Amino acid sequence: MNALIGAVLLALLSAVCYATAAIVQERIAATTPPSRYGLLRSPRWWGAVALNGLGAVLHVGALSLGPLSVVQPLGVLTLVLAPPLAAVMVRRPVSGPAWRGIALVSGGLAVLLVLTGSTPNHALAGAEQPVLAAAVACALVLLVATAATAGRRARLTRTVSLATAAGVAYGAASVFIKTVADNWGSTPLLVLAPLMGLIGVLAATGLATSQASYRGGGLATPLATTTVVNPAFAAAVGIVLLDEGFRFGALGAAGAVLAACATVRGLFVLAVDHSGRGAPARAPAASTPVRGPGPVPVRPPGRLSGVVHRAAAHGHLGLHPRRARIGARPHGPRVTGSRRRTARRG
Repeated sequence: MNALIGAVLLALLSAVCYATAAIVQERIAATTPPSRYGLLRSPRWWGAVALNGLGAVLHVGALSLGPLSVVQPLGVLTLVLAPPLAAVMVRRPVSGPAWRGIALVSGGLAVLLVLTGSTPNHALAGAEQPVLAAAVACALVLLVATAATAGRRARLTRTVSLATAAGVAYGAASVFIKTVADNWGSTPLLVLAPLMGLIGVLAATGLATSQASYRGGGLATPLATTTVVNPAFAAAVGIVLLDEGFRFGALGAAGAVLAACATVRGLFVLAVDHSGRGAPARAPAASTPVRGPGPVPVRPPGRLSGVVHRAAAHGHLGLHPRRARIGARPHGPRVTGSRRRTARRG
């Protein structure tokens, strides 16, 4: 019981670290210009890296103390903690649709993870490890290529592809971490060294793709996608390679399908809410004054405003520039053309 409580506490702290790191990453992506090496000079980015690393260490500790079926569902708390943390850290209110989407994603993923992994957890066999590594590599290449071809116009496709790649990388890293933890002490370190190196590569790939997904993608959509794909990928590995199934037989399988549908619906709500906000409308330039509806103010005789003067000069007031002079006539009696000719002759 003490080990289980420790696993739960470590998983909670891990979720806090991941949520805080996600907020910092999103703010860096939103406030800094794109640069290949600019992030390396940002102390905030290194702080996010440290938070992600601390979250990973806490997650490993939770996996070593508790079963995967208990630790992995607690990762959903990252979605629950991110909005209030963002409201406190950057004073960003969360819209109603975003809250509903987060609730759907969290609820669907929690039900899905509760229904999976009913069999005891065990490590991957030696022959299964290269198969999984090759499948993960192919999936990551395909997702990154999809994001690269999407470009800036299809931001939603790019964001979801990169966030999915991050979830796959993190999920695969968790599977290999569990394998190393289960074999630690009974297997020579030289045998586990390749797996540990692969875990480092997957963690770096997940960090890079998750950071890229936040640029132009907001916070909710990349975070929800990564958090859903991560345990879902681990569950798929358990079903395919570890012979795990659903609890309660066919009824559990039907419940898992419904939970997956709720999760997809939540992701759709989050994506629509983010894309519906769009960019704010640009204010008119200061050099182009804009008048609102209402009467035009009357100027004293002999003076016209700059707007009316330019409009009349271009014929926008119904006057031809060659047939009408700009400006009001001077004070005094009107001088006709015949009087002008008489005055000139005199």
